[in-house]
Formats: sequence, C-alpha cells, structure tokens
Amino acid sequence: MSKVTVRTSATKARKRVNKRAQGAIGENLAAEFLEKNGYLILQRNYRFERGEIDLIAKDGDELVFVEVKARTSKAFGSPEESVTPEKQGQIRNVAEGYLFENGIEDQPCRFDVVAIRYEKGKPNITLIRNAF
Repeated sequence: MSKVTVRTSATKARKRVNKRAQGAIGENLAAEFLEKNGYLILQRNYRFERGEIDLIAKDGDELVFVEVKARTSKAFGSPEESVTPEKQGQIRNVAEGYLFENGIEDQPCRFDVVAIRYEKGKPNITLIRNAF
C-alpha cells in the first residue's frame, strides 16, 4: 500500500499565513532597525493598485520607500537579489501613487532595501541606501 499526500486548500492557506507572519516579523525588525538609525516610520504596508511598499519613512529631508527582504537560507540567493528590476519598477509605480495620493511634489525621495539574513536563528540586518 502506498501513501498519498494531498495538499488541501487549508494546507496552502496555512503556508500563506506563515509567510505573512514571517514577513510581518521581518518588517518589524526592519522598522526597529531604521528607527534606531534615525528614520521616522510614516507608514507600513502602503498599497496602491496591485502593489505594496513595505515601509515609508523620513530620513532627514528625504522620503524613503523601503523594501524589506528576508531569507533563512542561501538556497534562493541573498535577500537583496530578490529585488529584481521588475520588482523595482513595481515599487516605483507604487511610490508614484503614494506621492500622487498625498499631494507631494518637489520632495527628495530614494529607495532603500533592508536585507535580513537569519544566521543560526538570529537576524543579520543590512541597510542598502539608494538601492535603485
């Protein structure tokens, strides 16, 4: 008799919840790290159309759109490598939406990436300013 494993929608839903929970933990770590480094967090998980920006912050006079990426292994590359040109374009579009919705003009802006690597269960956080 052979054993068959069937993935149910409940199993898929649990995986999505776990991924969201892990994402929220990474975003919280990133926000704390940025605040300790002088950033003021303005908004989390800003959505515009089909895209999202993890964190929007102020760093001095600059408005900063922050993408947070975390990895628990090297199997899929480094966290920052997952911010592909396509992802960068999506983040730019969402940032334009944020500026438009909030009537912001002539504001210096930049895009940062917070890369989190878990090493032996502990987060190693790297900030990449002006990432793209």
